[in-house]
Amino acid sequence: MDGYLPGNRIKLLKNGAEYFPELLSAIARAEREIFLESYLFELDVIGEAVCEALMKAAQRGVEVKMQLDGFGARKFPDAWKERLAAAGVWLLFFRPEVKALSFNRQRLRRLHRKLVVVDGVLAYAGGINILSDYTGQPGPEPRYDYMVEVRGLVVPPMHEAADRLWRHTAWVQVETDWARSRRERPPYEEAGGALARFDIRDNLRHRHTIEHEYLDAVAAAQHEIIVACAYFLPGYRFRHALIDAAQRGVKVVLLLQGTLDHALLQYASRAFFRQFIEAGIEIHEYVSGYMHAKVAVIDGLWATVGSSNIDPFSLLLAREGNVFVRDTEFAGTLAADIRKTIETSARPVVLPLHLRGPGGWRIKPWISYGIVRFLMAVSGFGGERYLK
Repeated sequence: MDGYLPGNRIKLLKNGAEYFPELLSAIARAEREIFLESYLFELDVIGEAVCEALMKAAQRGVEVKMQLDGFGARKFPDAWKERLAAAGVWLLFFRPEVKALSFNRQRLRRLHRKLVVVDGVLAYAGGINILSDYTGQPGPEPRYDYMVEVRGLVVPPMHEAADRLWRHTAWVQVETDWARSRRERPPYEEAGGALARFDIRDNLRHRHTIEHEYLDAVAAAQHEIIVACAYFLPGYRFRHALIDAAQRGVKVVLLLQGTLDHALLQYASRAFFRQFIEAGIEIHEYVSGYMHAKVAVIDGLWATVGSSNIDPFSLLLAREGNVFVRDTEFAGTLAADIRKTIETSARPVVLPLHLRGPGGWRIKPWISYGIVRFLMAVSGFGGERYLK
């Protein structure tokens, strides 16, 4: 229970259809301060609605602090930057892309968190960017993803994380007036019965915090591990933790991306399918559209929803944020939804079938895995330690 705070109400939100109405409503009710962080921000119908709501909030005196990733949101329109500034919205870009072809490896360190904190008492975190979840979809279903709405004692750490990163970016970009903390901290009250913690991954004191929380939970699992992860290329320790759990009788179920999105990473992840399946791990691939979820449930008690994939980008490079929950009701709701998604929108990976299938299933994974290892070695970001 180390680090878990009592007195929280955690609400699961699936896809944009459930998340965006809640977000817009929360922005409309804001009285003092809004932090919004996102990796992607598209000015489609969703992005425009969020911008309009943020501008209205700023015009009624709410401090609106909007921080987007400088690569993921590099195409954010200048016209909208001007409109937001005129309305009083403060907008920063984390590590702006200055040179498109730069070989500076620090440009790989991105802001991948999806985090919103309103008035210091309400927060949202998870995997959903600010864009329509039908944008670019190849299939009939919306982009499959989750957020959580959070109230209670775990909101202050979420507020602190957003405030700290905002002030850091503002100082780096010489926006010294924006870097000052202006608002009094609101009183924090218990809101429910769930135990929860908010963990970040950064490049200072929290490099492995999210990964270690996962590993501790997997090591303690007794009955079942369910992981739904869009981009899944686990390191040596994570792979063997899952295999060890399966071999001691824990049911391990993986729901992964089946529609090619980032082909190199997805083919590389398939290099381990045989090892996983022979250890007794079930693998299913989501095929009804794009999958973007990064969630897990263990033993019907422990659960996480966040921005962190189980891959080198999230676990070694990006700034991430995950909510970890110990609550049977929340874990049960999330597990039931993942199982339903597996039944209705996924296909099982059957090893003998794929070994007899097209040569790509046998050759492409190992070629892709080799390329990923090479790129990690060239970049200097832990290739040998992570993928050995």
